[in-house]
Amino acid sequence: MQNFAKSRRISPASTRLYSGASMEPYDEALYREHDVKRGLRNEDGSGVVAGLTRISDVHGYRKEDGRFIPDEGKLTIRGYDIADIIDSAHAEDRFGYEELAYLLITGNLPNDAELESIGARIGNLRLLEDEYVAEFPIPTQSSSIMNVLQRAVLLLYAFDETPDDTSAPHEVDVALSLLARLPRLAAIAHITHEAESSGVRVQVPAPNASSSMAEAILEVLRGGDDYTHQEAMLLDVMLMLHAEHGGGNNSTFTCRVLSSSGTDAYSAYAGAIGSLKGPRHGGANAKVTQMHADIREHVAHWDDDEEVAAYLAQILRGEAFDGSGLIYGMGHAIYTLSDPRAQICKRYARSLADEKGLGEEFTLIERIERIAPEVMRRERGIKKPICANIDLYTGFIYSILGVPETLYTPLFAVARMAGWAAHRMEELYGAHRIIRPAYNAVMDDVTYVPIADR
Repeated sequence: MQNFAKSRRISPASTRLYSGASMEPYDEALYREHDVKRGLRNEDGSGVVAGLTRISDVHGYRKEDGRFIPDEGKLTIRGYDIADIIDSAHAEDRFGYEELAYLLITGNLPNDAELESIGARIGNLRLLEDEYVAEFPIPTQSSSIMNVLQRAVLLLYAFDETPDDTSAPHEVDVALSLLARLPRLAAIAHITHEAESSGVRVQVPAPNASSSMAEAILEVLRGGDDYTHQEAMLLDVMLMLHAEHGGGNNSTFTCRVLSSSGTDAYSAYAGAIGSLKGPRHGGANAKVTQMHADIREHVAHWDDDEEVAAYLAQILRGEAFDGSGLIYGMGHAIYTLSDPRAQICKRYARSLADEKGLGEEFTLIERIERIAPEVMRRERGIKKPICANIDLYTGFIYSILGVPETLYTPLFAVARMAGWAAHRMEELYGAHRIIRPAYNAVMDDVTYVPIADR
């Protein structure tokens, strides 16, 4: 394994490499002077409009006469309210992720035959070829399953006879193959790593072609059918909530930027996974789980609002937890009064939490959601509305499902695959122009100095 610290000690002359101009933060005034939309955000926090989409809408505020007005959150997929899609499937006691994936990719809700067809195609694609498994990067030491997933996706390029084909039929085939394989790849990477760490032989059950996406994940994690229907249905809800969240989120925009260049599907999806890996994006849910554990340890009376509020204030002042001064899981770039995904999480997770004897922990999270906004206003002087985002509940839900923390973000990627596919195809066939924003140069012209005179 490469030792970067050792290489730095060998070459003291390279010290200036680590203090270059690119590592210096820019003065805030410079951004204002050049009217730069940092993070592609307007001054009021709204996103800079970079394109058009018929895929989804993330609504959290409205603008009237130039004024920013907070509003209840709503997530619509192809015009349908996400709550209606989830509730309708579960009212019929059936899994809904495959239906949502069909809707995202095609723009239409499937009929019975179409839903059965996409489920069968995904199920039949789960089995990995022996040649691919022999090359699969599981044995490579890695601290991140997301990194393994990126390499696994790029490796699939080599097993595609026409990997650079960007025609619609091929794009759909690639999307379906990844919908089938990513859940299994992520779960296999986890159990293989665990087996190597403990020195036991890994046992991976054969894929079941008739299983839903949620069941396929639990089958590998539990080594078979050792899970309840209620657990699989709750995981199905989580997959649906993470399947799509607008074209402006970082990983989807990454996928669209790469797709706009005309590159292959595998490269675009691997790039999206790399973006989602970041702690400012998909990696936030693990931080929330760690924060919850810290609060449970340091707050003696979970039902005492004042005691909980006092500890949240310590977290905000950087005196507790990780010293960041952040209450993870609170606030969102778009949602103001409510995050509909968080509200749906609460509805579907409550009964299973009670069943597993974790009702008090769940109530504590609800208390944090209720108390934190006022504490943040008091401690930070924040005036805009603050709501809980889905991450406040995601980690807890995964934990009661027995999903290890190392798989929280990979499961996010597994679910978001359907949304990425829809946005990639919309960028390829709809926008049809390479994304190329501008950067203002803020440097002086200088005269080149010969090396002998430096």
